[in-house]
Amino acid sequence: MAVSVAVDEPGILMEGPHWDDRSGTLLYVDIHGQHVHRWDPVTKHKDTYDIDCMVGTVVPRESGGAVVAAGTKFAFLDFETRQLTDVATVDQHKPTNRFNDGKCDAAGRFWAGTMGAEPVPTKVERKVGSLYCLHTDGNVTKAFNEVDISNGLAWTSDNSIMYYIDSLLYSVDAFDFDLSTGIPSNRRQVMTFDPTVDGVPDGMCIDTDGKLWVAMFNTGQVLQVDPNTGTQLRSIKFPAPRTTSCCFGGPNLDVMYVTSSRKGYSAEEVQQKPLSGCVFQVTGLGARGTPGLCYNG
Repeated sequence: MAVSVAVDEPGILMEGPHWDDRSGTLLYVDIHGQHVHRWDPVTKHKDTYDIDCMVGTVVPRESGGAVVAAGTKFAFLDFETRQLTDVATVDQHKPTNRFNDGKCDAAGRFWAGTMGAEPVPTKVERKVGSLYCLHTDGNVTKAFNEVDISNGLAWTSDNSIMYYIDSLLYSVDAFDFDLSTGIPSNRRQVMTFDPTVDGVPDGMCIDTDGKLWVAMFNTGQVLQVDPNTGTQLRSIKFPAPRTTSCCFGGPNLDVMYVTSSRKGYSAEEVQQKPLSGCVFQVTGLGARGTPGLCYNG
């Protein structure tokens, strides 16, 4: 197994990596830099799209371009014209809220959650976020509220379970999931973490064996965990303490891409941890992911 730097141009708060297997590119965002990035690992070329607010996550659209959750809006991004088209607004009575992490389910719905103001990393206005679903017809529904930091999402291969992270609960929660309606139910904890040892659970992905890979903020690692037994299986260490999210990519979906943050670091801390804010890649893991899903609207 080898860990190396994939994209060595550090951002402020890199998040939400998504492998687009149709174009062979990695999509990810710089939340505080207000950018969507699209990087080609073969040519090393990176396209950057400016967003006029903090952008929490991006996924491709089946019909072309992408959909972003930025500020408190869902919007379509046209890669050719670089224009954004607003689709829906949430949390209209909470002006300091913003979208954070998100992903699509197998029916092509786009799930993304919000969080409150965060003056210091992981120190947020408590219980003011929600998890939302942008349906393929453009309608938005709220799954639940009272969220601290809405983060990682993943589904089992049979789509019967949705996994979810609200970071300050220090757990992975599971829901029974009805793919036909998009309704999650029967919430329960399947994995818990000790923040003083493990760090803060952030973004995650799932492999073909049903194991979860969770990026742990503050401890510079991605943990492979078994949600069926609640046990940690492996730790992958990175030269950046604030690891934020991960996804499988590459032609065989066996390369793990991991984003990181330097938000809140002083100039001295950045000097001490110069790779913070870069995107990393892990090869030789012996695990594979499934293709990232597109928004079908």
